[in-house]
Amino acid sequence: MAERSTAAVDVADNSGEQPLTAKADQSTADGVAKNPERDTDSDEAQGVGPEGSLQKASPPELHSGHKLARRYRLEECVTRLDGFSSWRAVDEKLRRAVGVHILPAEHVRARSVLAAARSSALLGDPRFVQVLDAVEENDLVYVVHEWLPDATELTTLLTNGPLEPHDAYQMVSQVASAMAAAHREGLAHLRLNPNAVLRASTGQWRIRGLAVNAALRGISSDTPQRTDTEAIGALLYAALTQRWPYENNAYGLSGLPKGVGLIAPDQVRAGVHRGLSELAMRALANDGATASRHETPCTTPEELVKAIGEMPRIRPPEPAFTAPPEYQRTTYQQGTYGRPAPHPGAPQPITTPPPPLQSRTGKVLKWAVSALLIAALGLGSWQLADALMDQGGKSDDTNKSQQTGDGDKGGAKPNPMPISIKGSREFVATGDAQHPGDVANTYDGNASTYWRTRTFNEGPPIAPYKPGVGIVYDLGSAKTLRTATLDLRYPGDHTTVELYAADSLTPASLDSMDQIGKATTTGTTATVRVTKSVKTQYVLVWLTAVPYSGPDSAAYATAGYKQAIGEVKFTG
Repeated sequence: MAERSTAAVDVADNSGEQPLTAKADQSTADGVAKNPERDTDSDEAQGVGPEGSLQKASPPELHSGHKLARRYRLEECVTRLDGFSSWRAVDEKLRRAVGVHILPAEHVRARSVLAAARSSALLGDPRFVQVLDAVEENDLVYVVHEWLPDATELTTLLTNGPLEPHDAYQMVSQVASAMAAAHREGLAHLRLNPNAVLRASTGQWRIRGLAVNAALRGISSDTPQRTDTEAIGALLYAALTQRWPYENNAYGLSGLPKGVGLIAPDQVRAGVHRGLSELAMRALANDGATASRHETPCTTPEELVKAIGEMPRIRPPEPAFTAPPEYQRTTYQQGTYGRPAPHPGAPQPITTPPPPLQSRTGKVLKWAVSALLIAALGLGSWQLADALMDQGGKSDDTNKSQQTGDGDKGGAKPNPMPISIKGSREFVATGDAQHPGDVANTYDGNASTYWRTRTFNEGPPIAPYKPGVGIVYDLGSAKTLRTATLDLRYPGDHTTVELYAADSLTPASLDSMDQIGKATTTGTTATVRVTKSVKTQYVLVWLTAVPYSGPDSAAYATAGYKQAIGEVKFTG
């Protein structure tokens, strides 16, 4: 009997191992092109080691075209190492690319890999690569996971140089927040390195290999939070300096010179952001070797998230402005059309101005122009007098018209213009996500589709379960926002909606955003008016209180405090 479960797991990388016996030229398990032999890190560089000796197990005899569960067709072997293999495959049922890790059922680590996959499945955090299936079947154990063709490893990004301060800030903020959430659920990574951190095309950073990479390698740690925090510090160090903060070379990065010890990033490379440099050293604290001796080291991802929140926000760089070229007069406008350009240094000829209109034709033209001017002045005077005579009879009507427009003294307010939504992503401040796959239902033009919250036992305030739940919307470009209108599914006492201006589709925290509006309603419509004039491309719609409603079979929701959003519309 096959055992199946939905899980969230990442792709196993090849770091710190001997060269592979099976090679794949231009593919990785997350869809990013790479050479499987280029990973050169070691357990010493990462600071952790395997549990004892590895009991080898014979890898299963698999080949391209082989099918698992009559559904997953293997396409290309990406990794073959220590008795397990990783493949790019096709889910023929859903017609999409997937990745698969395969072990023999008798492999010494097969049980731990299944346990790690099923444990990480409970997290359900979209910041981690998701697993679609975890199976034991026909003497095989295999884990099917997402394939991310639009994601790029941090290793690849660093080949072009260090990251910009804002990109490095976003990376460490999102990775630290994700790992803090994982550790709250008792999950550790233990193999967090530049190959395990990916940047999607949307700009969101995602982590692969949570718990499972360590299980595949047989790695454990007595201090898992310290291990993951130091790994995040190493990622930030590499992002700032393009160097690995240890003496060994790893992930295509040069290590620090031997004998100098751990030195701050701003001492390795000029122009490094000082705040980020100190943050990296606080996470990498080894025997007090921090950049600033009075700063306490960060030993857990939660402490690192707190330290990031205390830093001033690092804003994205201003877009470069290219001045338009100077206006060039043509040779025709200069009065030299058809003439050869003078040689450099040659004296410029003096052009004699044309004689005035002294001929008979010229005099006729002057008289004609004068007559036209006199006629135009007379016509204008007559129209002005006629308008002044009519003004007295229309003064009453004018006064009436000036009193309209809600007391705006005759000035017409601009008509509200709808703002289209270009993208969205659920924002998770703490704990689990709500329903991240349904966020697009809130602007698909169909009020019968919706994004819904989970059902809470107490309310209306969602706290203390969560500070709130909501969605960040991308308006395409920076726009002046006036109102946000929400179609809600459940009426009752009461729903509270707040608006925040965010700096990206994946803001670091709620504290990093500015609140620009708030409204409370007991009906099924909420209109939030912006009280602070601001231009923003990203807007967070944030629910902090939801009403009580009975069971909803159409939404598969039980009785309790909950809410669902059918449509969101913005006007500017």
